[in-house]
Amino acid sequence: MTASRTLTRTREDLAAFLRKHREKIAPEEAGLPRGRRRRTPGLRREEVAALAGVGLTWYTWLEQGRDIGVSATFLDNLSKTLKLDAAERRHLFLLAHQRLPSELAKTWCSVPPLVQTLIDDLPTRPAYILNLRWDVLAWNAAADKLFNSSAHSPERRNMLWLLFTDPAMRQRLSPWEAQVSQMLSSFRRDFARATQDPAMDELVEELTKVSPEFKQLWKTQEVNAPCQGVRHLYIEALGDVALEHTTLTVDEERHLRLVYYAYKRGKAEARIFNEWIMA
Repeated sequence: MTASRTLTRTREDLAAFLRKHREKIAPEEAGLPRGRRRRTPGLRREEVAALAGVGLTWYTWLEQGRDIGVSATFLDNLSKTLKLDAAERRHLFLLAHQRLPSELAKTWCSVPPLVQTLIDDLPTRPAYILNLRWDVLAWNAAADKLFNSSAHSPERRNMLWLLFTDPAMRQRLSPWEAQVSQMLSSFRRDFARATQDPAMDELVEELTKVSPEFKQLWKTQEVNAPCQGVRHLYIEALGDVALEHTTLTVDEERHLRLVYYAYKRGKAEARIFNEWIMA
């Protein structure tokens, strides 16, 4: 399919999407009188145009699928006028703006039961769920044996906090400084996505006060891609081990991610590690 045909299909979808949602809004929902001679289901085009703050001709062209440019501000106004939910608003932006809307991220603090079932079904693979603030919201038995999340109170069950304040976690990462520096630079991306979330600011401010190392590293302004690759850990019963790890998105809207660890397939040490995890 050529680019021009793709754009044509998008404009047609946009026109159909706008008509459908315009016709779903009763005049009373928009604060307008119904009137006796109303034949159009839902709102008229001129009513949507007035409520969204644009001219009737311009809105008519948009709903007819003509190739005109639109601003993010107008699309936000139109979303409110048509009473779109979050998913519908994103769809409108993709159809009309060729990009997703700018959204302020927030910290989510609960995990769907099915996600807990998913990680529990990985008995020899350490796995846990992080939110945008890096709170550890859920984990399986293997992850608990490796990182001992259950030993900490919920308010301190935060991966970043443990990395800089928990002696056991410091001993577990070997070498500590190089790995924690890389992890902190990865967290900085999440911090930037939630600029108006007070919970993020509180975490950084508290760590700055209690950890000189965090304070120094936070000033570097380094930013890395999401953490994945090889994590070097020290386990008393096994010595130094190297586990592959990756981060998978389990809920994009709520910014919930699964962090997964495993020995590389075919490694003889994998059996020994699995036996230790299951012991």
